[in-house]
Parts: sequence; C-alpha cells; structure tokens
Amino acid sequence: MPNRINDKIRGVKEVRLVGDNVEQGVYTYEEAMRIADDQNLDLVEISASAVPPVCRILDYQKFLYQKKRKEKEIKANSAKVVIKEIRFGPQTDEHDYNFKLKHAQEFLKDGNKVKAYVFFRGRSILFKDQGELLLARFANDLEEYGKVEAMPKLEGKRMIVNIAPKK
Repeated sequence: MPNRINDKIRGVKEVRLVGDNVEQGVYTYEEAMRIADDQNLDLVEISASAVPPVCRILDYQKFLYQKKRKEKEIKANSAKVVIKEIRFGPQTDEHDYNFKLKHAQEFLKDGNKVKAYVFFRGRSILFKDQGELLLARFANDLEEYGKVEAMPKLEGKRMIVNIAPKK
C-alpha cells in the first residue's frame, strides 16, 4: 500500500489537511481523524516526508481506482517504438535499392524507426567501403523523412545505420 490511511498513520502529532471538503490547515491527528469520520471518509497520507505530513480526506477505494485508471491511460497514450529492418547486400542493384527506399519512406512516415544494414557474406567483407557508401546514400535519400541517429558502423558481419522519424 503506497499511502498510509486512517489508523495506519502512526507517530505523528499533527497533520496538514488539504482537499475540497475541509478547511485547509494544520490539525492534531485526532482532530483530523474525527473530521474524516464525520464525513464517512478516510484520512489518507499524501506526502509523508513533509513536516507535518500532508493528509487528505477522501474515499480511499475511489482514490485507488482513479489512480489506476490514470496510469492505464498514460500507458495507452505512450508511444510504442517499432524498429523496421531493411537488409542490403554489398552489391545491391538500383531497382532493389529504390524498392527498399520506398519501404523505408513508408515506415518513417508511419512513425517507425528504420534499421538498415548491409550483410557481408564470406569474402564480401572486402567490399565494406561499398557497404558504407550504400548506407550513406540511403541515409541521405531519407533525409526529409528521418534523421540518422549514428553514422554507419560495422558490427561483426553487418554494417548498421539507424534512422529515426522526424516529428
């Protein structure tokens, strides 16, 4: 339980009451409990670190429900980042390049990140400068749709570049 309520609030002589249905100010703990009981509500500790602790008089179950609903709403509204991958070979020809470029543009328009990489097989690692040129050209062609997060770098048999969509 994140908040202490009613008789779980121990070791305090005074509390600061805040809220809609109460006169704000510093009250003794017993007086605050009496006010809460008169209204058939709970005394809830909002900020324990304050001196004196800040308490609010409210329906605790309703408070928990609203808090849970707010958290759920925030989670639903948060953006989910999707990374789409596009794979090239070191000698990708023009038609394939343009085809993959169009897909990348669509992904970036939809708000997804694009991870483009050149995969080197066997001796094709000798053409890593061609792969770097290919990725640089790719990033340059996508400049109006997204921005490059980092320059192309070689990781094992892959040369990778990440592109984030422009807001």
